[in-house]
Amino acid sequence: MDSALIVSYSKNVADSLAEMLAQTSVTDVTTLSNGGEVRRMLIEKEFDLYIINTPLPDEFGDDLALNIASNGIGVVVLIVKAELYDQISERVEDYGVITMAKPISRTLFWNALKLAIAAHKKIKAIHNENTKLQQKIEDIRIIDRAKCVLISKMSLTEPEAHRYIEKKAMDTRRTRRKVAEEILMMLDSYNIH
Repeated sequence: MDSALIVSYSKNVADSLAEMLAQTSVTDVTTLSNGGEVRRMLIEKEFDLYIINTPLPDEFGDDLALNIASNGIGVVVLIVKAELYDQISERVEDYGVITMAKPISRTLFWNALKLAIAAHKKIKAIHNENTKLQQKIEDIRIIDRAKCVLISKMSLTEPEAHRYIEKKAMDTRRTRRKVAEEILMMLDSYNIH
């Protein structure tokens, strides 16, 4: 976990959290004091960890936590007053938001941080695997489209079209997807579809 965003209206709390994060693997810590600033920053940058100390001056902070958790792969820790803990945690836990009740001891924070780091590693691994699978699906889709074009325009059988793409990829030391894209562009430029 490399980067963290601390959102807290209380500068003392923000400084204390930043100090604790500095003792971990988190090297890039940013602090902001309200939800509006966070939303503007999130247009340009994502973080691995988000710590939101509620309430914020322009909103409570739970909607901000839900927004962040729904749109990225960063882990969100929401700090709320003890009397609101059950109500808020019930609302946000289905989105993967970790809720902590104030006051927070150092030990409790360290445990939550370790949990957040573990969750982030798992989420990142799943995200990377998902990205690879989506890429493979897209590759297969493009290759199949090129095969269909070869079958319909050049009267090849499916095995012949498959072999043509495979052989051309091996001969030119390119991926099957690149060969398929070239076939599609070549036939597109000749308006043969």
